[in-house]
Amino acid sequence: MGIILASQSPRRKELLELAGIEHRVVVSAVDEVMDADLDVAGQVQDLAIQKACAVADLFESETVIGADTIVVCDGKILGKPKNEEDAFNTLKNLSGRKHQVMTGVSIINKEKELLTSFVNITDVEFYYVTDEWILNYIKSGEPMDKAGSYGIQGKGFELVKSISGDYYSVMGLPIAQLKRTLTHLNLI
Repeated sequence: MGIILASQSPRRKELLELAGIEHRVVVSAVDEVMDADLDVAGQVQDLAIQKACAVADLFESETVIGADTIVVCDGKILGKPKNEEDAFNTLKNLSGRKHQVMTGVSIINKEKELLTSFVNITDVEFYYVTDEWILNYIKSGEPMDKAGSYGIQGKGFELVKSISGDYYSVMGLPIAQLKRTLTHLNLI
């Protein structure tokens, strides 16, 4: 019985390793299209399910984990930045404010006819930062592939004034909740 991570995120892989969960990576080829009929938590959960299903279709007897993370401020989803200007505008908007990070996780094992999923929501508050700080952060390249244009596990830690919830969920995978779920389902 194997575990497959349906994600190319090095952070998710690292967190599974931290938890001692043996796995391999098979990247999902899903186009990330959100269902506008769902609320934001439902959208991130749906994306996690889509990713896991796409890979589970290739592996009948293995357990597949799919995940997706979004940042939400004022009810608006802040995805990965399209360019440096988009990253700047996102970080400027989040400066000195609170937002939510939602990570959806899906676990599928077709042989066991198992599909379960959950959403972990964490509240994050940023310090106020100057335009100069934002521009220097963007020059580092770190914001360019991250939802909300920041990585809490990197230089982005300087933005975070407070966090209420799961730090690892903000990184992209609520690993304690995932490990407890996998254990409860006798999958590890």
